[in-house]
Amino acid sequence: MRLALIGYGKMGHALAALAIERGHEVCTIVRGEENPEGAALTGDRLGGAEVALEFTRPEAAPGNLMRMARLGLPTVSGTTGWSSSLPAIEREVNANGGALLHSPNFSVGVHLFLRAAVGLARQFQGRDFDGSILEQHHAAKRDAPSGTALQLQAAVSAADPDRPFPISSVRAGFSPGIHLLAYDSPFEVIRLEHMARSRQTFAAGALLAAEWLQGRKGVYTFDEMLFGGKR
Repeated sequence: MRLALIGYGKMGHALAALAIERGHEVCTIVRGEENPEGAALTGDRLGGAEVALEFTRPEAAPGNLMRMARLGLPTVSGTTGWSSSLPAIEREVNANGGALLHSPNFSVGVHLFLRAAVGLARQFQGRDFDGSILEQHHAAKRDAPSGTALQLQAAVSAADPDRPFPISSVRAGFSPGIHLLAYDSPFEVIRLEHMARSRQTFAAGALLAAEWLQGRKGVYTFDEMLFGGKR
């Protein structure tokens, strides 16, 4: 599969290395400094790609995704912090017969963790525990709370709507990602935690998503890809 990498930070480097290891071809890399407002995302530049992988910054993602939607180029996006622009981008993807798969997190384990968290939240309904969420990421991560923490909060709040689940965020060190759901009472505490050991887990999931997206049209999430529920 011929891939375009949009963004070449730490995730871009991890994607490039793993893609080559798995027999894919990286046909173009578009770095942030050459792509103000998506200007480098042209048909000539991306014409050889079958799928684009977009891991950039919240302020850059909407413009990038809109341009690739207009080109009809299937795109996997792991950038967070742009969800308010999703309806307009989705309209553009559908109008141009393209495809987009987006997620705040491409770890298979995280999506299993989210489903386990929903089941746990249902069991705690009506019980005398305080609920909370802690997420920790490396110092360079810009958005806080993380997209995954917000997704976790929405999921457990839907399962247990009478309990608040405040989020605490830590930005320090080098951790690729820790998410912790805790239920606390005066005499005991229950914790459900996911810890990413390496960015490789996100790169592997994003490549799996790119392989799956080939030949499809429409807008999907990683959860839908993993567990079904759409088309």
